Amino acid sequence: MLSYPSMIPLSGRTLNHLTDLIRAHRTQHRSQWRRLEPGRQALLALAYLRNGDTYTRLAAGSAVGVATAWRYVQEIIVLLTAAAEDLAAAMRRIRHLANAILDGTLIPIDRVADQKPYYPGKHKRHGVNVQVITDAAGRLVWTSPALAGSAHDLTAARIHGNIDALTNADMMTFADKGYQAARGSVRTPFKRRRFRPKLPTRQKTINRTHAKIRARGERAIATLKTWKILTKLRCCPRRTTAIVQAIPVLHHAETNRYAG
Repeated sequence: MLSYPSMIPLSGRTLNHLTDLIRAHRTQHRSQWRRLEPGRQALLALAYLRNGDTYTRLAAGSAVGVATAWRYVQEIIVLLTAAAEDLAAAMRRIRHLANAILDGTLIPIDRVADQKPYYPGKHKRHGVNVQVITDAAGRLVWTSPALAGSAHDLTAARIHGNIDALTNADMMTFADKGYQAARGSVRTPFKRRRFRPKLPTRQKTINRTHAKIRARGERAIATLKTWKILTKLRCCPRRTTAIVQAIPVLHHAETNRYAG
C-alpha cells in the first residue's frame, strides 16, 4: 500500500487544545499505555473531522488497526461533546450581543434505518436537520442536536426551545420565511399572499435589509461545513448529534473565540 503526507487546514492552536484535552482525560482515568501519544491521537481525530478521511485511510496513515482508529476518534468526539455548551450557556453569552440569526441546515447522511423521516422533499436527499444560532457578524454561537431531515425548521426550533430561549433573553433574532409564525423575538421577512401577490415598496426594502443580515448566518453555516465530515456523514443518525456538537468546540478553539 502506498502512503503520502496530507495537510489539515487548521492551526497548531487547535491541535494543542485537543491534545491538552486528551492528556487531561488520560491522566484523570489513569489510562494505560496507548498505541498513539495524545498529539498523534488528536491529529487522527482532526483528519477525520476536518478532512473527512475514512477510518481505513486514518488507520493506514497512523499505522494502527481500523478498529483502533475508530475507537480513538469516538473517544475524542465524546470528550468534545462533553465540553460543548448547551443552549442555556449559549444564551448567557448571547445576551451581550446586538442581535442574533437563526437558521437551519441539512447535513447529508448515507446510513438510515428508516428512509422516510430522513428524506425531506425540499432537498431530495437523506439528511438530518441542524439548527444554528449565529451572532450579528455571522460567527457561530450554537448548534442544536440533530433531528430527522424531514423536520421543518420551525418545528425543529420549537423542539429544541430555541425560540423561547431567544425570546427570554430579549434577543432580536432574524430568521428566514421558514420561521413564519414563530413569534416572540424572531423577525421574519414579509411574505406574499394569495390576496397580496405584490409587496409594497416599503416591505420590499425591509426584506432586502433583512436578507443582508441573514446572509451572515449563511456564511456561518458555510464555515461550519468546511469541516468536511459534514459534507456527507457516514455513520448512524444517532451518532450525528455528537459530531455536530463536537465541531463548534474545535471551531471556537481555532478562532480563539469565547476563550475563558
